[in-house]
Amino acid sequence: MVNTLEEKKSLKGGEFLLKDSSYKDTFIPEEMNEDQQMVRDMVLDFIKNEIYPIDARMEKLEEGLNELVLEKAAALGLLGTHMPEAYGGLEMDTNTNTVITDYFGSVGNGFTVTYAVQTGIGMLPLLYFGTEEQKQKYLVPAISAEKKVCYCLTEPSSGSDALSAKTRADLSEDGKHYTINGQKMWISSSGFADTFIVFAQVDGDKFTGFIVDGGTPGLTLGAEEEKMGIHASSTRQVFFENVKVPAENVLGKIGEGHKIAFNVLNVGRYKLGAMCVGGARKGIDLSVKYANERNQFRKPIASFGAIKHKLGEQTIRLFAVESALYRASHLMQELKHDLMKGGKSFTEATLISAEEYAMECAILKVIGSEMSDYVVDEAVQIHGGMGFSEETAVSRAYRDSRISRIYEGTNEINRLLTVNTLMKRVMKQELDFLSPAMAVQKELMEGTTTPLGEGKYGQEEKTIKDFKKAILMVLGSAAKLQMEGKLNLKEEQEIVMNISDMIMDTFVAESLLLRIQKLGELTEKPQSQEIYDAILKVYFTDMNAKIAKDGMDAIVSFAEGDAMKGLLSGLRKFTKYPPINVKKARRLVADTLIEANGYCL
Repeated sequence: MVNTLEEKKSLKGGEFLLKDSSYKDTFIPEEMNEDQQMVRDMVLDFIKNEIYPIDARMEKLEEGLNELVLEKAAALGLLGTHMPEAYGGLEMDTNTNTVITDYFGSVGNGFTVTYAVQTGIGMLPLLYFGTEEQKQKYLVPAISAEKKVCYCLTEPSSGSDALSAKTRADLSEDGKHYTINGQKMWISSSGFADTFIVFAQVDGDKFTGFIVDGGTPGLTLGAEEEKMGIHASSTRQVFFENVKVPAENVLGKIGEGHKIAFNVLNVGRYKLGAMCVGGARKGIDLSVKYANERNQFRKPIASFGAIKHKLGEQTIRLFAVESALYRASHLMQELKHDLMKGGKSFTEATLISAEEYAMECAILKVIGSEMSDYVVDEAVQIHGGMGFSEETAVSRAYRDSRISRIYEGTNEINRLLTVNTLMKRVMKQELDFLSPAMAVQKELMEGTTTPLGEGKYGQEEKTIKDFKKAILMVLGSAAKLQMEGKLNLKEEQEIVMNISDMIMDTFVAESLLLRIQKLGELTEKPQSQEIYDAILKVYFTDMNAKIAKDGMDAIVSFAEGDAMKGLLSGLRKFTKYPPINVKKARRLVADTLIEANGYCL
């Protein structure tokens, strides 16, 4: 990667762990400009007018329906908002595209998968790595929905380990075409795709991307998969039997298919995190409305403390993850802007910015999908028996949500990737891990403490610094043992996932703090600052306990004797957020939504 961040004031990818951040350098959804609000409203109007009227039909896969809705979205320009104008796109900024993806997530059926495939893993390989001829032939009609695209990576024996694919491509003697043989599975949109982005091993060992036209002899499809959820999405196996592909349809360079796969997945993870935010917002809205309507013991169930706890916790988790989403979006946007100012093309800047924040994209995928699963699970519980009935939207939301923890790389893979990406950048000296880690060791030896920050949120600023110190202490100690040959983190995935959770929780907590601080300076906001402060304090209380638990689990897994005692003592020192009345704070949040009869933050 060409890392050109010299002119960039924002943090590098992963650098949030090593440096302080300022709320002045982030973006929050409450400060959307008029253009972004107009685009958001256009998406909501499209959903209301084009998707909700056929919502019942989209409970199952109906031939031609996905294609029709996709074409209607393309007519409004909604498939090309992140694409260059030269190919029929609108070149909207990253934050605006995040808004679009976020609110499309509220659809709550398998069409969101179709939309995400077309605009993400379908178009991006062509944008990033296609030749000019390939872009004109395949990307332009993809943006207009004249051609539908699918992405063929997964195989029966290679899911998370994508590079072990067995599908093979061999060059003909005259060099004019490749012959592809193999099998792909779980391929979204394959049932109606015109263009197939396919990965195969050239000569059996050079992982390479290809563009394959639908209808090519030898390309056949399996039956539609019977899935737990996302029924409106087409999912089939794709078979290749002596499929001849012109040599000019190689995508990128021979043997560099991994660059296509990994770079596209970065954006896919960020988009998935955004859609999970939109879906969770809808889930909370349904929960509040039902809780107000449903009466038991002669009063609405919304008046009961147990239900208020659920509504408050749903909202707090969503609000925190939403803060992280728009923070990461803005980081990518700022780098992209600086790169273009420095002479990079729109496409180059888009690719580099997503690669730079690969770690943050992985975090968004994990926290977004797990938050969304929590929200829809509690939505079912709030609905009680009706939640288990197909008569309600929350039943389908529950089934549709579950896939998000699996595709775009399982959450386990993304947890491992988060720590691995950080350590690779440290080893390449792209990030200075050593200096802050040594400063933490010095602080522990001298017995000094982190001072309170200034102003109203000084305690929270101190807590974030302490969370980061806890991570540096635990990860630094584990890394030291590995360098000494006393620990093999590749074989100790539980430790890596403990540390990854500490990193993710800290990123979200800091993002939430930055948003609350910025909200404090806005003259116009949806609710009073008291509500936002309640969200902040509950989340920090919960994350303090969670980071303490994850840190302890990691430490006792690799340290012994005095070393273990010293690390545990340090961990206790760094996880001392003052206790608050979380019941009262959650009720305040819940009561706000109950009074508004829906999600109102």
